Amino acid sequence: MFSKILIANRGEIALRIIRACRELGIRTVAVYSEADRSSLHVRFADEAICIGGAASSGSYLNIPAIISAAEITDVEAIHPGYGFLAENPHFAEICESCRITFIGPTPENIRLMGDKMAARITMQKAGLPIVPGTTSVAKNKEDALKTAKAIGYPVIIKAAAGGGGKGMRICHNDLTLISSLMTAQSEAEVSFGNPNCYIEKYIEKPRHIEIQVLGDRYGHLLQLGERDCSIQRRHQKLLEESPSPAVETKLRKRIGDMALRGAKTVGHVNAGTIEFLLDSNNNFYFMEMNTRIQVEHPVTEMVTGIDMIKEQIRIASGEKLKIQQENIQIKGSSIECRINAEDYENNFMPNPGRIETLNFPGGPGVRLDTHIYPGYEISPYYDSLVAKLITWGRNRQEAIAVMKRALSEFYIAPVKTTIPFHLRIMDNNLFLRGEVSTHFVQELLKGEEKEEA
Repeated sequence: MFSKILIANRGEIALRIIRACRELGIRTVAVYSEADRSSLHVRFADEAICIGGAASSGSYLNIPAIISAAEITDVEAIHPGYGFLAENPHFAEICESCRITFIGPTPENIRLMGDKMAARITMQKAGLPIVPGTTSVAKNKEDALKTAKAIGYPVIIKAAAGGGGKGMRICHNDLTLISSLMTAQSEAEVSFGNPNCYIEKYIEKPRHIEIQVLGDRYGHLLQLGERDCSIQRRHQKLLEESPSPAVETKLRKRIGDMALRGAKTVGHVNAGTIEFLLDSNNNFYFMEMNTRIQVEHPVTEMVTGIDMIKEQIRIASGEKLKIQQENIQIKGSSIECRINAEDYENNFMPNPGRIETLNFPGGPGVRLDTHIYPGYEISPYYDSLVAKLITWGRNRQEAIAVMKRALSEFYIAPVKTTIPFHLRIMDNNLFLRGEVSTHFVQELLKGEEKEEA
């Protein structure tokens, strides 16, 4: 086991990793930007080093500064968390060359799955169902029009190196396809340094279902059940739950087996997530694989009792997985609400600022992953996520009831957050019946506009 680990991240995930390390008896090194000097991950780590200014390009994405911090503090491993450098194969390679263990998949795995087109082709060869579309990038409008004609509208343009909705456009006819292709390519170039885009058939109102996988260095692979991440806005997840109310036992085994097949095909090591689209007829299609820990990993931890961060660290240190697939049981139901510093009534406008008043929720079945405290200054330089509120219940109804109660206790002022929006979801009949899709938020907001009119 490692004796010291550097956390190349910030906020709640850095604090989450520090806590896991402390329970494992591992010393930690935090890195931070000038804007995060007063952050809790800096306070609770055993050591802390400033690596640059407020902008992430000069700090949390500054590979030389992070490696220098690791060498100065003599760490054995680096945990990248999620975002920033977590899926950067170059960073993983540099860690290896410096004899520092990267707590995550191999550089080769990250590179392969990071190219959405290559991942799509790889999984198709492995026998996973994929959404109809191209198996090569759309180089120009003629390519795009040819594909759209073959598979039929609507279609969706996706960035080959993308994620988080960047470089993504839905098109219903030739005119919007031609105009959207150049926009998507330009956005992909700016966001990922890669303008390549591909085209898929757009599945109307699907569910977003993902399977958590874990693999050790000895070929032992596990799947830890599914998460339903359908409630999202502009391809950014807002609420996740496990298990999915739409997945029954037979489907759960089928989709879990497919995820294991995909992970085995690419020789996956450490934590990863294979994501699918599920249509109204229970047909599912491979979408992408994320080669890192996910923001929503706590709901899987709550229903399986498995600490994902500790397992990541153990695997990276060379230990074998001690868990057997037949021993993994999904107990109860868990929901996570992502609490963002955003004004949802003003088109979810980011709302950074100083927290003056703060009351945390508590009680049975409540978990809160956060880095905020009274007096904390929410920075405008980073993602607006300030907390993840997670609840557990013996069934979905109980998990919802606990969440509704916890949200009503959670008070942050004067900063505006998405707490009121989540409370609105908790009262929505479609959500209560589990009848949601990736269009749920869009339709809910349209309904609000009609009410106001």
